[in-house]
Amino acid sequence: MNKSLTTLAVILGIIFVALAIYYWATPADSLLSFMPGFIAGSSIIHVKHGIASLLLALALFIYAWFASAKKVS
Repeated sequence: MNKSLTTLAVILGIIFVALAIYYWATPADSLLSFMPGFIAGSSIIHVKHGIASLLLALALFIYAWFASAKKVS
């Protein structure tokens, strides 16, 4: 069970890193319409959304790192 959660955390971390890059590279009117931050006709970049996605990815990677550590007896 622990290994599957670690794998899931790494996969989700990679997805959130990609999402952060997507937020930083795409104007608000070009985002997918179901994504938070979509604003029709707007050319702003959602820097805060990208930072939040990156922090979530970092938290997931830290969890995976500690979860995969060898147990000290």
